[in-house]
Amino acid sequence: MSSSNTRRLTIDNINPHVRAAQYAVRGELAVKSEELRASLLRGTSNLPFKQVISANIGNPQQLDQKPITFFRQVLSLLENPLLLEQEDVLINHLGYKTDVIERARWFLKHVGSVGAYSASNGAPAIRQHIADFLEKRDGFPANWQDIYLSAGASSGVNTLLHIICADEKSGILVPIPQYPLYTATLSLLNATCVPYLLDESKNWGTDINTIKESYQKAKEAGVDTRAIVIINPGNPTGASLPEEDIRAVLEFARQERLVVLADEVYQTNVFIGEFISFKRVLRQLQKENPDGKFDCVELASLHSVSKGMVGECGHRGGYFELVNFDPEVQAQIYKFVSIMLCAPVIGQCLVELMVNPPKAGEPSYELYQKEYRNIYEGLKERANALHKAFEQMEGVECGAPQGAMYLFPTINLTPKAAEAAAKEGRTPDEFYCMKLLEATGVCVVPGSGFGQKEGSLHFRTTFLAPGTEWVGSIVKFHKEFMDQYR
Repeated sequence: MSSSNTRRLTIDNINPHVRAAQYAVRGELAVKSEELRASLLRGTSNLPFKQVISANIGNPQQLDQKPITFFRQVLSLLENPLLLEQEDVLINHLGYKTDVIERARWFLKHVGSVGAYSASNGAPAIRQHIADFLEKRDGFPANWQDIYLSAGASSGVNTLLHIICADEKSGILVPIPQYPLYTATLSLLNATCVPYLLDESKNWGTDINTIKESYQKAKEAGVDTRAIVIINPGNPTGASLPEEDIRAVLEFARQERLVVLADEVYQTNVFIGEFISFKRVLRQLQKENPDGKFDCVELASLHSVSKGMVGECGHRGGYFELVNFDPEVQAQIYKFVSIMLCAPVIGQCLVELMVNPPKAGEPSYELYQKEYRNIYEGLKERANALHKAFEQMEGVECGAPQGAMYLFPTINLTPKAAEAAAKEGRTPDEFYCMKLLEATGVCVVPGSGFGQKEGSLHFRTTFLAPGTEWVGSIVKFHKEFMDQYR
């Protein structure tokens, strides 16, 4: 066969960095779960379950979390402004409040049509409202010109890592376990992941000595470590960092001239402790050190509409704020985001709604508060129910749920289970998760997809799915699995 009759692209000649990237959250198990879901929709009856539970990804509205009424009503008017010509129908027949209509008119005046491009770094009026939110949250000024709207926090991470990583020797300190977005993006950039282990015995806390050891080891290997990623509250673990840990990280970043990437998308998902932003602590350190000691510590903080009580993953809205960045570097960041034109404008509007929800005394406030509290309490209740189930399961250890949307239990499997896994070419946790999916329809992610201490096994599950039947099916499967592989 002549070469003109063969395809140009093969798995062997595409970009090797794409081939090397791993993204377990949507990996083999997720693909298999979608195949099973399709089988159920086609009416296949020989499966031992009636539905697939996608506990592999923090996708709240796929798992029946209801959208906030005020947010969706405003967005509906932005998508179809002609509705504003029928105010009486909206108010008297469709349950729209006057503040919904006022907010929609504000957007149409200050942002314009959601079908038009905005400024590359986002609509200025929305960025100003984000700055107002940050100032209120942290007690320190925020500059709207340092805020960049993005298509979810993931897009912001991609932008920042592209700017920071210059070559294969550029290193980024990444917590283990971590959200695989970071390692996957570093693979694509052919940069170096410098892993540092979180301490499971201390509720997955950040240990500054472990960070220093990882940094030093990378330095000795010739890696130019440029930044440290902190996920706070943690993903997959849900842990919130206390202020003393944040101070220690910022002091270390100052000493070693590291950019701090603070992934703070779960800041409202806190059950134990409190969320403290890196921005607040950095500004406090600057205030305590008027000699300028912390004035060159670069911080990029990220937030998103995908998590929390908003849960609007599909709308792809987020932002990052830059602190202490060189203006020339910021100009290059602006150029980078300009290549993608702008974040989805409807997502930008949703970010504004998240940071500027109805206030006390406004018509939509009571319903907003009720919906917000119900979602929060529901998540907390389901987290505790799932944790209680894990406590009953043989060989499973799991700390109390602290926040985010996940639990990350340790599973202790038998040598026989490990042998069976090896025969299938899988790690023991991958084998366990695949068997769980095939038996129950519950899709979780093996701990190896997030990184874990050598010799340990885990899986990550969301606690977003409603009801308790699926939890019972995990307990039943686990007992049968342990009995089978004794």
